Amino acid sequence: MPELPEVETIRRGLLPLVLGRTISSVHVARGVSKLIQEPQRVSEFKRGLCHHRIEGIDRRGKYMLFHLSSKRIWIVHLRMTGSLFHRRRRHRGERFARAWFRLDDETWLCFADLRKLGMMWLVEDAKSVVGGLGPEPLGEDFTPQWLISALSKRSTKLKSILLDQRVTAGIGNIYADEALFIAKLNPQRAACSLRSAEIRRLHTAIRTVLTEAVDDRGSTFRDYVDAGGELGGYQTHLRVFRRTDQSCLQCDAHIRRVKIGGRSSHYCPLCQR
Repeated sequence: MPELPEVETIRRGLLPLVLGRTISSVHVARGVSKLIQEPQRVSEFKRGLCHHRIEGIDRRGKYMLFHLSSKRIWIVHLRMTGSLFHRRRRHRGERFARAWFRLDDETWLCFADLRKLGMMWLVEDAKSVVGGLGPEPLGEDFTPQWLISALSKRSTKLKSILLDQRVTAGIGNIYADEALFIAKLNPQRAACSLRSAEIRRLHTAIRTVLTEAVDDRGSTFRDYVDAGGELGGYQTHLRVFRRTDQSCLQCDAHIRRVKIGGRSSHYCPLCQR
């Protein structure tokens, strides 16, 4: 699933390509009824986008927010396999294309999604969609003190807490595993068992991993591409994620994989006791 680094990479790539451009037409494929979220119909969504200028692009967690000249906000959530990229021309044979957005310079935005899980909204107030998210882990509100407060009374396993978007927005499976490894914390520990010094270490590790991943344009395993259709590069630098039974890069132990909250979690049994 595209996480904060991947969505931020797409946002940055799209800015110089679509900022100030007007959406000329919208084409939504058949059979993607869940793409346009209620209460809007597809026809209403298309009318609401057409002939309006893109005046800004923000990101909130894993959501992209396109600010339109109509003062409405077009929100895109890529979910597990979605991609949003820019094309000079429309390729009708584009694999898994679910929606096309023609711009006034005759270029196109393409939304592709293998599993048809992506979602879009057109709203007056972004809080109606993203208002329940926690602080941005690279933002000013995500402080060590805030994280200490968020974890201190929770008996849930640490990995599950990091995946809770109400606690911190944008972290998913990849970067939770990587941050916990850097912080030398076992993903199966109860959040409330951490000492303040360990939480401060985790706070630093989260920021380190996400900053590295953004600098390397995210991680590609299969579906993710950036705004230009290029692959990310951070997957070659991962320390534990998807390295089951391989040797730890810091010791001789083999990386283990366990299920936590229905998600695979990767960790080193020596470095993360």
